[in-house]
Amino acid sequence: ITYYDLKMSLDEKFVSVRTTVFNIVEGFFQKLAQFFGYPENPGMPITDKISDNIYMRSEFLDELPKRITYFPPAQRPETWFEVIFGPAPRVDVVPRYVYETKEEGFYNFYIENYKNIFFLPDWLSEFIQVRLHICLDISFLEIIREVLFVGLVFYSQMVILRIAISWLISINPYTLPWSYLIAAVDWTEDVLQGLVPSVLGVNVTGSVFLGALGGVADSLNHLVFTMPFLPSEGEETKLVINNEMKDVLVFHYLPSLWVDYKK
Repeated sequence: ITYYDLKMSLDEKFVSVRTTVFNIVEGFFQKLAQFFGYPENPGMPITDKISDNIYMRSEFLDELPKRITYFPPAQRPETWFEVIFGPAPRVDVVPRYVYETKEEGFYNFYIENYKNIFFLPDWLSEFIQVRLHICLDISFLEIIREVLFVGLVFYSQMVILRIAISWLISINPYTLPWSYLIAAVDWTEDVLQGLVPSVLGVNVTGSVFLGALGGVADSLNHLVFTMPFLPSEGEETKLVINNEMKDVLVFHYLPSLWVDYKK
């Protein structure tokens, strides 16, 4: 008996076993599928065409320009003190252009429309205006954003210093004053090290965290406060600015909260 003959005889003996296993598995899945309406249920519907409104909206968003900012922020010293010691980091906010007309009212403004700007949710904007009484004067919100931005920039510099120290074997990071830096930064590495793999044996957790930190800080540049209007009240239109047609969001007429909460 050759090896080929032996193999063929074993295959023939196990044909019935294989068929029995297949039938059992097939019956199991058919029984399971009956709980979901099989065979009458045709399954998940397939949409082969996107509605015209959704398609036009996506095309409009794709055509919007992207607002470019930098992190760390570009340094533009304005005084001799800033020239020598460096300027403090500032948020590069989206400017609001306030105007007044007889038809639209005494307080209206517009901003240039970009694909990467974002707003507070309507419910949060309403809570801030109605419960915290922050409406026309948004300087407090601007200060909070500025403090968060400066804090994130300062912490990112601490992360950069920690990464630099890890490459200098002549510095013992567990001695004063470096131990304070270790205590402030290394907890992030303990949390993320199991999630971020090493690259060629090099720990890149600090670099990944630094990139995420920069992304969060840079997003504050694109946050727009729309008080006294709700973000959903913005009207998309086009205006000629500096002899150039640009997409803008206009907030005008009477804010809806002034109507809903009038006394």
